[in-house]
Amino acid sequence: MMATVFWDRKGILLTEFMAPGTTVTSEVYCETLHKLRKLIQNKRQGMLSKGVILLHDNAWPHTAARTNALIKLFNWEIFDHPPYSPDLASSNYHLFSKMKVWLATHCFHTNEELMDDVKTWLHNLAAPFSDEGLQKLVPQYNKCLNVVGNYVEK
Repeated sequence: MMATVFWDRKGILLTEFMAPGTTVTSEVYCETLHKLRKLIQNKRQGMLSKGVILLHDNAWPHTAARTNALIKLFNWEIFDHPPYSPDLASSNYHLFSKMKVWLATHCFHTNEELMDDVKTWLHNLAAPFSDEGLQKLVPQYNKCLNVVGNYVEK
């Protein structure tokens, strides 16, 4: 099961799951971005007029012409970072590391149970947790830039 999680400093915005063997294409990712935009409009009123800065990695569906055109249409900005730099994805160094610890203490009998419990766990995270993760982004980014992208957190 693959989870896609979008969050901001106030908490979780969107959680989606893909069945094993499913491929993330530009079309699939654009559908997710449409859902994200609607959730931002509903959960974070006024933010779309102030601008959205999207941090995602350099995977093909994220950099495809179709995806870039949609992001431009939404008038969103992309937070650029060097390729192959997972330490600059706050979900990797902050959110998923905590989720792995939590998952190790649970047993799930069905995919539905897993998805429901993960969504509940994510939505129960307090806003300070999310804010802390994004605050860590600046030092992580600086560390990566200071070694010209040759950095991987251990």
